[in-house]
Amino acid sequence: MTAAASGRRLGKILVQAGVCSPEQLEEALKRSESEDSSLTSVLVEMGIASEQRIAQAVAENMGLAFVDLGGYEIDPNAAMLLSTDLAKRHKALPIKIEEDELLVAMADPANIFAIDDLRIVTGYEIRPVVVTESDVLAAIEKFATMHQDVDRMVGDLEGTTAEAEREAEEEAADESAPVAKLMNVIVTEAIRQGAGDIYVEPLENELRVRYRIDGVCQEVMRAPKKLHRQLISRIKIASGMDIAEKRIPQDGRFGVVLDGKEVDFRVAVLPAVNGEMSVMRLLRKDAIMLGLEDLGFLDDPMQKLLWALDKPYGAILVTGPTGSGKSTTLYAAINRTTKPTVNLITVEDPVEYRLAGLSQVQVNEKAGLTFAAALRSILRQDPDVVMIGEIRDKETATIAIEAALTGHLVLSTLHTNDAPSALTRLTEMGVEPFLTASAVNCVLAQRLARRLCKDCKQPYTPEPETLDRVGFPYEPGNVPTLYRPVGCNKCNNIGYKGRMGVHEVMVVTEEIERACVEHASGDEIKRIAVSQGMRTLRDDGFEKVRMGLTSIEEVLRVVV
Repeated sequence: MTAAASGRRLGKILVQAGVCSPEQLEEALKRSESEDSSLTSVLVEMGIASEQRIAQAVAENMGLAFVDLGGYEIDPNAAMLLSTDLAKRHKALPIKIEEDELLVAMADPANIFAIDDLRIVTGYEIRPVVVTESDVLAAIEKFATMHQDVDRMVGDLEGTTAEAEREAEEEAADESAPVAKLMNVIVTEAIRQGAGDIYVEPLENELRVRYRIDGVCQEVMRAPKKLHRQLISRIKIASGMDIAEKRIPQDGRFGVVLDGKEVDFRVAVLPAVNGEMSVMRLLRKDAIMLGLEDLGFLDDPMQKLLWALDKPYGAILVTGPTGSGKSTTLYAAINRTTKPTVNLITVEDPVEYRLAGLSQVQVNEKAGLTFAAALRSILRQDPDVVMIGEIRDKETATIAIEAALTGHLVLSTLHTNDAPSALTRLTEMGVEPFLTASAVNCVLAQRLARRLCKDCKQPYTPEPETLDRVGFPYEPGNVPTLYRPVGCNKCNNIGYKGRMGVHEVMVVTEEIERACVEHASGDEIKRIAVSQGMRTLRDDGFEKVRMGLTSIEEVLRVVV
């Protein structure tokens, strides 16, 4: 079927559905033929109909399902069944394998010759679903580059022996090797998509690559298992690990510069049942230049934290689970306290961001340089401010608290669910409650919630029963207008773009000090703090929902 014939068939459907008039169709077809453009793109340019309206009309007319491809989890195994050239030619992408059927996203499912082509090439019966033209082209482009490198590597490995595979592993150091190019694609695409972590995971029969974007894992690639050893070897070489050691965990790091921005990667390789898996954490240099005002603090919590930072001594603890932005907050606090007149020393494991103008100490457990040993030595350097990456044990906790009591400002992190629990956690570690109560000025608990996309978020009026069920505060009879995610091209059709902090700041007052000394529970300390005006994590999140920054569902996802 020629492009013109396909366009006329599509045009007939659109006229029947009332999307355009016969006169508009004729004009659009002429422009389509003269400009060598698709009928859909011409109709959109002429302002006659949106892509979504055209796709939905086609779906209704042909009795097919319409799929929002941006919010659909495409099966990489299905997508790889079709070459990029053929996918672009037919504006079609396989998205799911269902027994003997292949679910194919098509901008023009009326093109029966395209369906025949797909059936012959893939060997599956084709079940088309309708998508917008821009969505399917964007998805094809997303898979294209990775597939080229995967295909090249599979071709290179076809028929190779185990000995040849080992030689190929050793050749992974060559920058021109296909595996080096594949790793470059994985890394650069992760940076461009704003990923926080890259996971390279061997499954039983294949290799999976996932990105963690805005705190949520997204699968981006599946490849034959035979690529696994080469890719892991390449990661080890890039991050300075021992390529021959496969029995024990290894850590390393490497850096890249993309679009003029420096990004460091902290790499961990761990032996697993199906082979070695790797996690690469992206550490963006621009992230540490953020000020506290860039982290999403509301005014009251911000003022409480600034009060604690302006004190010359005492401890400020930042709590939360892994990946909740504790390090970023600590560095933002450091940026505020770093001055030529201040001696600031950090002890970290590992040193995630290397900063000019301050002394950073890397913990080395094998050499005996533990947090506690480093801290003891640091205090002999007469620092004004000490930043401890994490309080993990009684010895570190005791030294940190004593440092806070002897004229040092101590910043550190702790793993607890909320701010009041930090005081009881230190007691459980073996620190005397009266020392904790006297030393700690302030505790900040935080989570990271995804921001609603500014370009597509949608206002709505929730049902009062829904608000009551989740405990959202509102005046009876005055239900607020909130926002929910929709999805557009600018946010990859997810509905969210970027993240912000949700905070709980507890200042240690005299009443809280007394409760701590009397071995009060975390819940009792929380009741006192709330009665004195502390905004809980959930309250802070709901206030940001009211401001239109995020959604109720997102706050409930990140806050217990």
